[in-house]
Amino acid sequence: MGRTIDKLTIEGFKSIRELEDFELRALNVLIGANGAGKSNFVDFFRMLREMVEQRLQVFVATTGGADAYLYMGPKVTRSVVGRLHFGANGYEFSLMPTADDRLVFGKEMALYTGGQLTSDYSEPLGSGHRESRLKDRKDDLGSIGRRGVPSYVYEAVSSWVVYHFHDTSATAGVRRPGPTNDNLFLRPEAQNLAAFLYRLSQTNPTSYSKIRDVVRLAAPFFDDFKLRPDRLNEDQIKLEWAQKDSDNLFSASQLSDGTLRFICLATALLQPSLPPTVLFDEPELGLHPYALTLVANLFKQTARQSGKLALQQVIVSTQSASLLSEFEPEDVVVVERVKGQSTFRRLESAQLSDWLQEYSLGELWQKNVLGGRPRADDAPRLSEPTSGPPVAPHR
Repeated sequence: MGRTIDKLTIEGFKSIRELEDFELRALNVLIGANGAGKSNFVDFFRMLREMVEQRLQVFVATTGGADAYLYMGPKVTRSVVGRLHFGANGYEFSLMPTADDRLVFGKEMALYTGGQLTSDYSEPLGSGHRESRLKDRKDDLGSIGRRGVPSYVYEAVSSWVVYHFHDTSATAGVRRPGPTNDNLFLRPEAQNLAAFLYRLSQTNPTSYSKIRDVVRLAAPFFDDFKLRPDRLNEDQIKLEWAQKDSDNLFSASQLSDGTLRFICLATALLQPSLPPTVLFDEPELGLHPYALTLVANLFKQTARQSGKLALQQVIVSTQSASLLSEFEPEDVVVVERVKGQSTFRRLESAQLSDWLQEYSLGELWQKNVLGGRPRADDAPRLSEPTSGPPVAPHR
């Protein structure tokens, strides 16, 4: 079973020059201006997922080449470094650029940081290789016949998913027929939504009903999905649905972009076997304010913890003031670009108590009080010290 992330270090990755041992909690909502580095943070996890599945070279080649991943380019940054801790295990790697614009491993290690062993333990996986060796080593045996450290590390890292439901165009996979048997998990862009919902309707009607009922809240005209393999080709299935008080069936092409994205979000968050750590990039796109409230509640219900231990972890990148207002200060991480590099700062309720008597978090962000927005040099901001309690600006 995968684990949530306790803390991570990112060095030299795109605009993130140095993020050292940053704590991730059960709910993490990233806000910031365009270009601040929110998307780069999410991209780190996209790269990580492709990397451990041994698709690093294709990923790098199709997304701008090695130089695009190095902070300020190879003349400034010699390598990208990542270090993640989750439970008793960890994963550390460095990626170095080559003359032919690729990234290769300077080092790769699986880490054990607690438990039955008397001291921390690291298992080197080599250097100079082009694809991760973690997957190749996942079946290694460790001490006294148990699974080795690479097994636990691979299981955790490969389970984290970045969901990105932006493409709802006429040719998007989510609107088109797809393989009926592509249904084991919801894909990151939900191109197998119909097949996945069909399997849930057959094998987990409770989860299916929750998804349907939440969609009804956001789209009052919606009655139910009508999911069935194609009669002429049972290997294919497409998304169909019924409207209330109508016998007609409608296709996915007859759903608005916002409604379709909400269906994808609801399915991802209410699926019965949710990955331990899930990331959502700008989930607010095209959603009605009430739908945003529903999504925020789903995020909060999904993110669970016991004490300081995150049992289920949600990371959200957003530019929506309305969505931001649904959360607590401790849920929020402000991302800013300072002297060319991205900085990350978690809010604290104690520093905002006076402001929050008058304003919501979204309003404070719009007023440049929290940071994370383009601002004039003389605009008030929480990260700057004041001589006393903040004076609320006029509405």
